[in-house]
Amino acid sequence: MYELFFLVLLITIVVLSLRRGKSVVDRPLIIERAGKYHITLAPQLVGVQSLIEKIAEQLTLSPPTREELPSFYFEVRDPNVHAKNAEIYLLAIAYRGGILYAQAINPQPLLRDADSHLKQVQAFSEAVMELHPLKHPSDDNEVKMMYNVLEINAHQLNIVLTRLVG
Repeated sequence: MYELFFLVLLITIVVLSLRRGKSVVDRPLIIERAGKYHITLAPQLVGVQSLIEKIAEQLTLSPPTREELPSFYFEVRDPNVHAKNAEIYLLAIAYRGGILYAQAINPQPLLRDADSHLKQVQAFSEAVMELHPLKHPSDDNEVKMMYNVLEINAHQLNIVLTRLVG
């Protein structure tokens, strides 16, 4: 009798632990403004929209001369957005075809030495951006301009961006 109870308990624990690590975002929230931006968010990170809208507005006023810029990856500390079980969330930003693309996810636990927040956000972003590949290499001046736009807008909202590079 006790053996059956412990067996059921063990199976329950195993099933529950496997379900936790299932995916980075089970049901992403997608917010899109035609011709301006496309945002894919973990449901708990809806507050990220204000930063993306601010960046998109500035890019509408003074767009980059090229319509394609590479993806930028960040750890973000935002006093108005609380990631699930973390002080930070992960953000990817790209500019393709004159549209700002952003993806925000909760960081997952780093279980192995090879794990990193950069790999997590990069994998999620690449899955979302699969239909919008970077076709041409970017000009360094345009990349710097885009990074400055991100930094200035984040600073105005008291958000700290830490760029993730590989």
